[in-house]
Amino acid sequence: MMMNHYETVFITSPLVTDSQLKDTVARFKELMTQNGAEIVHEEDWGLKKFAYPIKKKTTGYYNLIEFKCEPDLILRLETEFNRDEKILRYLTTKLDKYGAEYNLKRRKEGKTYPELKIEPKIDLMKP
Repeated sequence: MMMNHYETVFITSPLVTDSQLKDTVARFKELMTQNGAEIVHEEDWGLKKFAYPIKKKTTGYYNLIEFKCEPDLILRLETEFNRDEKILRYLTTKLDKYGAEYNLKRRKEGKTYPELKIEPKIDLMKP
């Protein structure tokens, strides 16, 4: 099978301790590597405020992991995200070659996603 390029962002509950947070991230990384994934990059974005409450929480710890794996691992990974009650939300995205190149360029420039400010071109709220 062919290895695809993915990135996953998951939000952990703000009620976890630092050690629980590190253990949770390590557990998901271990799940990936034990199933043949190659971790390309990882970012800890820290505690962020939500635009709206998620499971009655207004903040959460964001983590991003970029990796290469076979497609069948994604179902296993997302099943584990659903089982872990410390995980509030997650999103896994398959990157095409342009997305992978963009991430590589962004890392070389030393930028992380939260630092990137993308302004909308139109305001959908105005008539």
